[in-house]
Amino acid sequence: MSYGAGVALQAAVYERLRADDALGGMVGDAIFDAMPASAPSGIFVSLGPEEVRDASDATGRGSRHEFVISVMAGSDGAAGFGALKAAAVAVADALDQGGMALSRGRLAGLWFLRATARRIKNGAARQVDLTFRARIDLD
Repeated sequence: MSYGAGVALQAAVYERLRADDALGGMVGDAIFDAMPASAPSGIFVSLGPEEVRDASDATGRGSRHEFVISVMAGSDGAAGFGALKAAAVAVADALDQGGMALSRGRLAGLWFLRATARRIKNGAARQVDLTFRARIDLD
């Protein structure tokens, strides 16, 4: 098992989201790999936690990555759940296009697992967490 593909997967996901015109039309360049010191206003996207497990088998080395992408609306109250969910759909659609090349390993599959929409910051802000699973072949 290797965690080496984690960096490659994160970079590929980030670049895919940044290049997606539909998502860009909704959030502009507010797609973050590392959150800024203060949360931006409006809707923004942040790459979140990742859990990696060994997925090696008789055919070779591999890893299974479960990762979260969060779509959030700042506490300025400018965006309701409808706009937030539309941006979350754009994130899922961008990752569902296939053909994402990694700098290390080969993406064998990418699946949407679940989404959770909730209010945060005592109800003042909203967030949708999208969880995906990726299978990466390392040999």
